[in-house]
Amino acid sequence: MSIQTPEASTGAAVLVLEDGRIFRGQSYGAVGTTLGEAVFTTGMTGYQETITDPSYARQIVVQTAPHIGNTGVNGEDAESRRIWVAGYVVRDPARRPSNWRSEASLDEELVRQGIVGIQGVDTRALTRHLREHKTMRAGIFSGEAAQASDAELLAAVRASEPMEGSRLAEEVSIDEAYVVEPSEHGWEGEPRFTIAAIDLGIKAMTPQRFAERGVRVHVLPATATLDDVKAVNPDGFFMSNGPGDPATADAQVSLLRSVLDEKLPYFGICFGNQILGRALGFGTYKLKYGHRGINQPVLDRRTGKVEITSQNHGFAVDAPMDGATQAPESRFGRVEVSHVSLNDDVVEGLSCLDIPAFSVQYHPEAASGPHDAAYLFDRFIELMEAESGQTNQKDKDA
Repeated sequence: MSIQTPEASTGAAVLVLEDGRIFRGQSYGAVGTTLGEAVFTTGMTGYQETITDPSYARQIVVQTAPHIGNTGVNGEDAESRRIWVAGYVVRDPARRPSNWRSEASLDEELVRQGIVGIQGVDTRALTRHLREHKTMRAGIFSGEAAQASDAELLAAVRASEPMEGSRLAEEVSIDEAYVVEPSEHGWEGEPRFTIAAIDLGIKAMTPQRFAERGVRVHVLPATATLDDVKAVNPDGFFMSNGPGDPATADAQVSLLRSVLDEKLPYFGICFGNQILGRALGFGTYKLKYGHRGINQPVLDRRTGKVEITSQNHGFAVDAPMDGATQAPESRFGRVEVSHVSLNDDVVEGLSCLDIPAFSVQYHPEAASGPHDAAYLFDRFIELMEAESGQTNQKDKDA
C-alpha cells in the first residue's frame, strides 16, 4: 500500500476488481493506493469495531449500510491497537459526526492511520457483484494513482497476493505477552480460573468477557510454544479469531495438538475453530464470499435454539455433518458438529466428545452486535470446573 499524502481529499478515486469490474467515486480517508481482498460486511452499526478487527487484515471492506460515520470514532470502541482494514468502501459518509462520545470523525481517523478509502460507490451493486461472483482481489486508487489507465490499474490488482495461502496471524499478533485481570473489569475477589489465550488477531472484548466472569487471561503471541503455555499454569487454553488462510497455521495446529494431548480444556473462536478442525485432522476450504456481519443465524444443535451471531470469516472447516464421528486424528476420539449456519449449512462449531474441547466459528464477544452467544464463555468455565473437579478427585484417589 502506498500513501501519497496525509491530507483527506474528495478528488476522484477508482475501485478496481480483479475480474475487471470498475467502480468510480471520490476519495475517502487517505489518498494513494491500497490492494487487498474485497469483502462486504452487513452490519448496520459498529463500523469502528469492524475496521479495528484484526481479522480484516489485508482486506478492503465494503459497508453494505449506506450511511457510515454518523457517530464518529472514540478511544474506547476500538477492538485493537490500530485500524487493520487494507481499504474502506462506503456509499454516503457522514458530513460531520454527531454523538456525545465522538472524539474525531471517521474520515479524520482514516487519514491519521493512512487508510485509503473511496466514497460515493453504489455499494448495493458492488455487494451483489461479489455475492454473484465471489470475493476477489481489488485495489483502491486515488490522487495521482487514479490517473493511470484502467488496464494499468487492473494489472496492479492482478499482481497482488491472494488471500489463499496468506499467513497473517503472526503479522497482527502482539510481540509481548500481557495479562488481563478480573479486577480490572468489575470482578470482586480472587480469580476463579487462569487461561492462556493465543493472540491470532484477538479483539479487546474477548479477554474482557472472560475477566468479567472472574477469569485471569494471559494473552500470548501467535508464536507461543507449549512451554510458554505451561509457564502460566493455566486451567484452560484459548485460541482467538484472526486473519489469513488456516491452511498456513501449521505451528498453531501443532501447539493445539500438544495441548489436547495434555487434556487441558480448550475453547476456540473463528480462526481458533478452524485450527481445532485441522488439529482433529479435518480440512478447511475458502468460502465463496464468506460470512461478515452481525446478523448471521446459527443453530445450536445441542439445544435446538437459533442464535443471531456476529461473524467475520472467509474460510470454514470441512467436517461431517451427520452426528458424532471419529476424528481423523484418532487419539482425540469422537467429535461432532455442534453449530451450523442456517444460511448455507457451513460448520459453525465443533464439540469433542472424549476430550475437553469445543469451538465456534463466530464471535460470542460481539462488542457491536447480538449477545445471543455470550453463554459460550460460561460453557467454557463449566468445562474448566468439571475438569478441575475430576483432577481434584484423582488427586484424592491417589
